[in-house]
Amino acid sequence: MHDHTAAAHNRATVAHNKKRFLEAWPPIVKELTGFMKSHHMPENSLQWFTKNLEYNAPGGKLNRGISVVDTVELLLGKTLHGEEYQRVALLGWCVELLQAFFLVSDDIMDASITRRGQDCWYRVKETGIKPVSSVGMIAINDAFMLEGSIYHLLKVHFKKELYYVELLELFHETTFLTEIGQMIDLITAPEDQVDLSQFSLQRHKLIVIYKTAYYSFYLPVALAMYYVGLSSDTLHGHARAILIPLGEYFQVQDDYLDCFGTPEQIGKIGTDILDNKCSWCINAALQKCDVAQRKILDDNYGQKNPESEARVKKVFADLKLPEMYEAYEEKSVQHLRKLIDEVDETPIDGAKVGMKKEVYTSFLAKIYKRTK
Repeated sequence: MHDHTAAAHNRATVAHNKKRFLEAWPPIVKELTGFMKSHHMPENSLQWFTKNLEYNAPGGKLNRGISVVDTVELLLGKTLHGEEYQRVALLGWCVELLQAFFLVSDDIMDASITRRGQDCWYRVKETGIKPVSSVGMIAINDAFMLEGSIYHLLKVHFKKELYYVELLELFHETTFLTEIGQMIDLITAPEDQVDLSQFSLQRHKLIVIYKTAYYSFYLPVALAMYYVGLSSDTLHGHARAILIPLGEYFQVQDDYLDCFGTPEQIGKIGTDILDNKCSWCINAALQKCDVAQRKILDDNYGQKNPESEARVKKVFADLKLPEMYEAYEEKSVQHLRKLIDEVDETPIDGAKVGMKKEVYTSFLAKIYKRTK
């Protein structure tokens, strides 16, 4: 198959998988609002909860949720259908509900304006639900409800499974680790206090691993592993050893694209420099810059004007950051490929299936050399 034919085929598959995943969502909303109905909640509270779910969970690329389904299908070596598909998709939607809980909260903390091309939930002025039309700080409780939905769904659908406790612990642990990452990020880089002495590549690595890698990369695969009966600590340890560095590479790439990608390419205008973000770019620059360049970075990073941003970008260019990034990318990918090559696919501990290298290679293929 020629490259462009393969790419077109790939795009069609991605679109099909997303459509199928989205079709699994309405029954979940119905079930969650049905729970409220069974508690005789007033009509406007049902409307509010429905709006919260619909506004915050299904937007975005849905990569995390869909990768639960993809991983189960890879491990079982078959396409899922009907009730089994719905069950696995529900686990994927639990990851998307967790993401929604993080994002609604994160946007309040960062005083963000838009998310996924629409107003952040807390900034919505017209919900069309009487008597309160604007969301405001009700969004804090709405975030809690998005999180609470996960555990309600898991209880209804997975309580009888041997791995039920593992699912609960996995969600609780991942949530706590992500919150720890968020805390380190918030105290390292407050938007209004620029202090580059707080930054380092080591600190950046910590933030990235805890704030992003666990819930975006390990969580979806771990859920799929438990679902197919892969519960051995050894296999989960191996999975983390690959997926956490993979998640770190993904975030470094994200940081790089924020600064060096074009808005047409990445679908948004990068604001990491203006927002004083503890990004890979600034940390790589701090490691290489001389005294004069350091002064420019100290004076201009995190300043809310385009002139300062341009000065920072000039230092980045002078330091040959794109070359540094390419070297980092090649080294990371080489290391990841070596780890993946060493994966043993033999089933262990009485499991019916073994881990498959393809789970990891498909993740890597999705992000290697991506431009958005």
